Amino acid sequence: MSDLKQTVFHDLHEKAGAKMVPFAGYSMPVQYPLGVMKEHLHCRAAAGLFDVSHMGQVILRGPNVAAALEALIPQDVIGLAERRQRYGFFTNETGGIKDDLMFANRGDHIFMVINAACKEGDLAHMRAHLDGVEIEEITDRALLALQGPKAEAVLSRLNPDVAGMRFMDVATLELVGAECWVSRSGYTGEDGYEISVPNAQAIALAEALLADEAVEAIGLGARDSLRLEAGLCLYGQDMDEGLNPVEASLTWAIQKVRRAGGARAGGFPGDDTILKALETGVDRHRVGLKPEGRAPMRQAVPLFQSEDSSEQIGFVTSGGFGPTVEGPVAMGIVADSLHEPGTVLYGELRGKRQPVTVTSLPFTPANFKR
Repeated sequence: MSDLKQTVFHDLHEKAGAKMVPFAGYSMPVQYPLGVMKEHLHCRAAAGLFDVSHMGQVILRGPNVAAALEALIPQDVIGLAERRQRYGFFTNETGGIKDDLMFANRGDHIFMVINAACKEGDLAHMRAHLDGVEIEEITDRALLALQGPKAEAVLSRLNPDVAGMRFMDVATLELVGAECWVSRSGYTGEDGYEISVPNAQAIALAEALLADEAVEAIGLGARDSLRLEAGLCLYGQDMDEGLNPVEASLTWAIQKVRRAGGARAGGFPGDDTILKALETGVDRHRVGLKPEGRAPMRQAVPLFQSEDSSEQIGFVTSGGFGPTVEGPVAMGIVADSLHEPGTVLYGELRGKRQPVTVTSLPFTPANFKR
């Protein structure tokens, strides 16, 4: 663990009794003494605080920054209103997904959050292709996520202005005397906020939030089960450079203006493949999967059409136990002809085929504040 990077909250995690593990080059808390199951359920019922400071924070500046970014992602950047945020992804020349990300219009610049494991590659990609754009990696700010149905009430005690924010709004607000960049978003399916805070005030903010009886610290274990129940992709598992956005069931994230017939159609890496897939369909799709029984089906479990068929028709990308739904849940890639909800497939676990039903996502309803 000695060669791993640490977030500004490392000592706070250890003081709280967290079990630390390597993750994306960082020492990160996988769970606290409360345990993954109780952490998960607490976030669904009240509020959970996550250290997500390992993620990359980037500012893009320039007179034509929105148009420049549209040459790298298939999202509507130019039409994004000020103080609003949007989900997006970098694509490669074959239409695969290089990384997924969040980007926000903060008036005179675009603020972007990228995945920790892809951070260096994403920065190099942008520096190689975003001509005339100033690219600044932010290294003096931490990132916290406060998630759950009581998140608004908790954060409102520090600044009541957060209550007026809608899902995907962004704002600059003072919290514990610090200038914080706040978005109403997250990775759990619950209402909540993501907060970029200067390192110097980060501990004070975390301690102020944890002092509220509604808040518990949440580790990577529950973060994964929460996002899985919410049907949210994890880069490197549910999507990667070999999967295009249509196959990954992320077509909702490509606005009409960037599609065929739109005012700014195409113009991003892999546009021919992606636009064709949007028009004519694909041979495989990401779907929800509900295994029968209590045994989870985890990443790489092969899927078959029947108990005795020899041809593999898909595979599990993410899987585990869903504490909210009280049973195993998974996502996977399956053949187009077998992706309709209600279709029964078979996953091979330890040499035995177990039934699994294709299911609509998410497994638990989203509770975003619209």
